[in-house]
Amino acid sequence: MARRRKTSSAEDLIDLVAMLPWWAGVALAAVLWLILHGMASQEVVAVIKPGEMGAMVTQTIWKTLATFGQYVLPLICLAGAGISAWRRQARRRLIADVSQSNAADALDGMSWREFEMRVGEAFRLQGYGVLETGGGADGGVDRVLSNCTEKYLVHCKQWKAFKVGVDVVRELHGVMAAKGAAGGFVVTSGQFTEDAVGFASGRNLKLIDRPLLHGLIRQARNSIGPAPAQQSGPSLVSAAPADTPSVPGCPSCTKPMVKRTAKRGANAGEEFWGCSAYPVCRDTMQTV
Repeated sequence: MARRRKTSSAEDLIDLVAMLPWWAGVALAAVLWLILHGMASQEVVAVIKPGEMGAMVTQTIWKTLATFGQYVLPLICLAGAGISAWRRQARRRLIADVSQSNAADALDGMSWREFEMRVGEAFRLQGYGVLETGGGADGGVDRVLSNCTEKYLVHCKQWKAFKVGVDVVRELHGVMAAKGAAGGFVVTSGQFTEDAVGFASGRNLKLIDRPLLHGLIRQARNSIGPAPAQQSGPSLVSAAPADTPSVPGCPSCTKPMVKRTAKRGANAGEEFWGCSAYPVCRDTMQTV
């Protein structure tokens, strides 16, 4: 197993800033420069009494650190902001590539990192705030979504050769309870087993397989405007392949709907569309 490359403190700070929106990195650089420049410009008080030597030494140390830091730290923040902007553009391109494809295998042939980027950007374009967590260190959670005051967890599985089983779904459900999340999503480029679907049914846990994910990406891409001019043919929504189910948007909050089955009442056993933002939004629609 390859050893992980050691990173410097500067690289760690750049990675941390890169997780923020690019404009936040630029604003942080400006604030740091103003604070440190003010500290570097302060005069060091000359020693008058022997007991004040320690204070002068402390002022000199801080002034020296601020003198170098006023240039180094803002540059680190600007580097992180540049990486953040580049990643955002990369995510937009990945989304466009999938949304403009009519092929059912448009999600194949990508790395796990590209797959997670596509999933995160699809949710971001649906109006969620998206935080990248890096996976395993956070209980298998790859993305944390925020919607007003609610938090949702996302676990990605780029499994095409076999189905995602109930253990993966049950694990995310446990993490949701531990972290106080309002709901969760398990997203795969493949399919789910019947046990996984049965476990998720009735819980605030949504399973998104390949066809549903492809439709979600196309709907998300369509929400930011028309396709590039060079693309010909029908719009992104109507260009979905015949075997990809159409995913309606919620009439109240515009989030994608999820097909569910009524468990009780007069309509028990019948399918209906429920909002994916449940329980925040409880709107439903009849299936056609």
